[in-house]
Order: sequence, then C-alpha cells, then structure tokens
Amino acid sequence: MTDTTWCPDLASAEGPKYLALAHALRDAVREGRLTEGQKLPPVRELAWRIGVTPGTVARAYTIGTDEGLLQAAVGRGTFVSARQPRLGPSQSLHVERPEPDASGRGPVDLRSPQLPDVGQSAALADSMARVAARMTAGEIGQDWLEYPSLRRDRPLREALVDWLGPRDLGRFDADEIVPAHGGQSAMNIVLQCCLRGDRPVVFAEELAYPGFRHAARLSRAEVVPVALDAQGLRPDALDAACRRHGGRIVFITPEAQNPTSVRMPLSRRDEIVAVARAHDLQIIEDDCYSVPGNADPALRALAPERVWHVSSLSKSVSAGLRVGCIITPRGMGEAGRLTAQHGFFGMARPLTDIVTDLLVSGRAAELRDKVNAVYARRLAMAVSALGLYDLSWQPGLSFLWLRLPTGWRASTFAREAEGAGVLIRSADEYALQDHHAPNAVRIAVAAGVPEDRFARALDRLARLLANPPGDLPV
Repeated sequence: MTDTTWCPDLASAEGPKYLALAHALRDAVREGRLTEGQKLPPVRELAWRIGVTPGTVARAYTIGTDEGLLQAAVGRGTFVSARQPRLGPSQSLHVERPEPDASGRGPVDLRSPQLPDVGQSAALADSMARVAARMTAGEIGQDWLEYPSLRRDRPLREALVDWLGPRDLGRFDADEIVPAHGGQSAMNIVLQCCLRGDRPVVFAEELAYPGFRHAARLSRAEVVPVALDAQGLRPDALDAACRRHGGRIVFITPEAQNPTSVRMPLSRRDEIVAVARAHDLQIIEDDCYSVPGNADPALRALAPERVWHVSSLSKSVSAGLRVGCIITPRGMGEAGRLTAQHGFFGMARPLTDIVTDLLVSGRAAELRDKVNAVYARRLAMAVSALGLYDLSWQPGLSFLWLRLPTGWRASTFAREAEGAGVLIRSADEYALQDHHAPNAVRIAVAAGVPEDRFARALDRLARLLANPPGDLPV
C-alpha cells in the first residue's frame, strides 16, 4: 500500500505544532479524508512536507496511537486504525469549561481550580451597597463620569499594599503598584513595558502556564524553554540560554511551579537572581498560586531592581472580578501604569471602588481564609485517594502533579478520564513547542462542586490508575 498524500496546512495554527497536527489528524479521520487502513507518510517525509521537525510529527503520531486513532506496525509504518477512535464532534485538548447541568451529571472539571462559594456574593453585595451609599451622599460619583486617570486608583493601590504586605516582597509602596484585569492582563503589561524589537526573546520554564505563551505571542516574542529540576528552574540552564539567545525576560513561578507544584528553595532563588543580574534579565515572578504561610523572601525581595511580581485575587477571592496587580521594580510604577493607561485606559472606577471596599473592610481576607480552608480539605481528599501513586503537592495548594505509573501515557490517561466523566490536563498542554513533556498530568482541586461529586471523581481516577491498558508501543 502506498502512503497517503495527506499534507495538512499548519501555517495558521496556534500553540504547539504537534498538538495542531494531532488535531488535524482527528479532523481528517472525522471528515473522511483519511479512512480506515490508510498508511500515513513516514515521519521524516511528512515533517519535510509541512516544515516541522521529525520530533513534532512523531509526537502527533504518538498521541493518535494512544487515542486509538492510529496503529503503528513495526517495519510497516503507521496506519489509520480499524478501531473506532473515541472522538466527539468538537473535541480538543484546549476546551472551554463545560457549563454545569441542573442534574449535576456533567463531567467534573479538574483542569483548573474552582473556587468554593464561601459567601463571595453576599460580600460583594455589601461592598456594592456601601459604594452606592457613598454615591448617594455625594462622596463619590463625579469621577465615574470621567476616564480613569493615573491618580484616581490610588485608594485601590494602597489597599493592595496592605493585602500583599504579609509576604516578604521587599520594600514597596502604592507608587510601585499597577492594578490590572487579573494576572493575564498583568503579564501583558509587563511584556509591553520591557520588550523591544520585532522578535524579542523571552525565557520560560520548560513546563509553564500556557497563558504566558499566549501573552508572549501577542508581543511577537519567541519563547525559549529553560530546563527544570526538583528545585525549579535550573540556573545553569538559564545562564546557557542567555549566552545563546540573549533574551530580555524570564518567567518564573517560584512558590508553586505550575504545573509541577515544586517550591523553589531560597538557595536556588539566590542563584537565579545572580544569573539575571549577570545578563541584565528582567524577571516576571508569577505568584498567582501563592501558598499560605511560606516565609522565604520572594524574588521581588531579593532583586527589587528587576523583578515584576504578579499577583491576583482570582485564586483566592473571585475569578469573576478580574482584578490583579503588579509590584514593579523600584521606580517603574509610573511606567507600568502609563502602559496600562495606553492599553485600556486603566481600571474602571466602579470596579476599583468596589474592590477597594472589599479589601479595606477585611471581607476579602475573610473570604481568602475560608477558601484556603476548603482547598486544604479537598487537597487532603485528593492525596488520600491517589496517595499510592507518585504525587507532588504542597499544603494549601489547589492542584497536584501526578506522574503516571507504567502502562499509562498522559494523553491516553486524560482521554480515558474524560470518558469516565473527569477532565484533567496532560503535561503536553504545559510543554513549550517541540519540547519534551513528561508522562504526567495536573489535577486541580474542584472546590466549586459538591464534595461527594469530587470524591467520586477521585475514585474514578484511582480505578483508572489501578487498571492501565498494558504496555503501549514506543
């Protein structure tokens, strides 16, 4: 049988090319352009045709094989499988959160942490009422008719200083705070402040929060992966990457590496700062998944002249508020606020007034403590259910990292879990383009679903882990 001439166009595809190719394979089978028994082009030939590396094609073929879409025959090649692949009409590795149904029988979504309802609606209603009362009394209101300015958000910035104060973040005040529409918006502001040129280079952990890649793409930046080890980002690998590529920014999650949950020790933080100073690197310190009670100084405390510390209320109070902030390097606060002003005219005044009241009244802190208590209980449930396996986690963190046992591949396990009604994230979703992904998955704490449903979802994962499909083709 001759090879098919199938040759997908990936020129406009977003994200890792191997995932785009895997999606193209699924679409071609679903639409009948690839039929049962057809032989696919050899890895190197297809790689040459579509302009990617052979490793990219091999990874896409592996995903297809894991899913039952393809079948590899030693010495003969790769064929469209005779087995029925488990594909829905719009299945994707990057899907939106499904809307819960009234029956509670929909899938349990463990891809992103879900906040529990601990009284956020009542707290927000109280803050809105107090703001409305101030408007009625004539204390505020006129400012709502004007565009936000660099000065009018100062009460929020001062409240954020107190909110962030318990952490060792170095010396800072309201002049070094830049409010933003969540952590993603904050990262975009930092990149706009720091990057120059048509194709700037930024560095990121080899497994990294996908939102950083999206932010870098908006800034037309090339993202270069830097190796991790058991203590986080490797300073020797960062130094080598700087010497080779001459990048401008490095993105790091030292408190709770996303997705592996690793916490960077102080000695490693000192080494990273030394490398950044040697190469004049700016550092984006992502602290949106900050774990309560950690006492080590943040990177911002160790290198206040070059660290942009990003935080958010999304993981601890309310994701729907879309409020985050940056602690800028010393003297860069006004530059950051000007960038925000030029980008979206600053934060809306109704939002800043309501969130300021929520922070100043102490209700935000109360909500955060209650949320953390629920997360702690749910995390304990997850560790108890899956503790026989190779887990990484931290007390108070809202996700776990599971290295899969022999017999499972990450993409296959995620697919089988979805079939069992549980959505999780494969390590592939965090790997940078054409970079190795470990055989692992991230499992988030679903504190927003009833506890009994969460427990049943964990039980389904445990049963899957105990019953692997057997040895898989390499």
